[in-house]
Amino acid sequence: MSSTEPRRVRAATRGSPLARWQTEHVAALLSAANAEFVVEEVVVETTADRRLDVPISAMGGKGVFVKEIQAAVLDGRADIAVHSAKDLPSVTHPDLVLAAIPRRGDPRDALVGSTLAELGAGKRVATGSIRRRAQLGHLRPGIEFHELRGNMTTRLEKSKGFDAILVAAAALDRIGLADHIAEVLEPDVMLPQVGQGALAVECRADDPELVAILSTIDHGPSRRVVEAERAFLAELGGDCDLPAGAHAVLVGDEAVRVDALIASPDGYTVLRERVESRDGQAAGSSAARRLLDERGGAALLDEFQRGS
Repeated sequence: MSSTEPRRVRAATRGSPLARWQTEHVAALLSAANAEFVVEEVVVETTADRRLDVPISAMGGKGVFVKEIQAAVLDGRADIAVHSAKDLPSVTHPDLVLAAIPRRGDPRDALVGSTLAELGAGKRVATGSIRRRAQLGHLRPGIEFHELRGNMTTRLEKSKGFDAILVAAAALDRIGLADHIAEVLEPDVMLPQVGQGALAVECRADDPELVAILSTIDHGPSRRVVEAERAFLAELGGDCDLPAGAHAVLVGDEAVRVDALIASPDGYTVLRERVESRDGQAAGSSAARRLLDERGGAALLDEFQRGS
């Protein structure tokens, strides 16, 4: 490839400031690793971004933010797609490759407006995540929950109408708004969403050259823990609508430890499991099976589905 003719890589992204930051970050990583490449943004306005009046859970939950971004790659409008890894379905589209997971950011959740100790019965908390609602409701019974949608700046503006909002710590950090955080919640208090804090870069499976290029920005340790968490989600199955979360960490040089949970939507029941293994994906799958088969998760799911 001639240095005077850099390869143009078109990156599909949502149009929010956070999504643009993520794409610019990936572009900077690619530029540093492959000086002869230029990344151009292809902004895609998704249905989920337009329909801010509809809860994410009512729009299909997992994958609602990524399908139209993926479509831009599949139909040739873009070469790569840049996502928040937490938005990805657990199974990759057969015509796409999850080619890079760059170094992961902060996976934790954060409170804006109030600390956890200051929250109690009657306090008004906004979040669009059923996982966050279930866990916070379990920790602080009697909290009044409200829906929260929009980009991060919009959410911060809306936070003035509530006692607190719950968001991803990495999202505020990445767009320079971390000073709004009242408290970051450790995973032993609130387990994050699968893949939270990580980015994911997809491209078409029939473009091995681009797959190889993207592999230069893949961060092995981050991929290992994110894939363990994704294995947990995959084992739960696509028909599991219960709140779920997982957080994986490396233990020493060889093992991966996965903490996982499923809960009832009202937070009355929260089931947790921890599995450690040299095989991270096996640990994630095992955590899901234990929750379903040994900890009462299957019965909880059946009860929820019969009541829906």
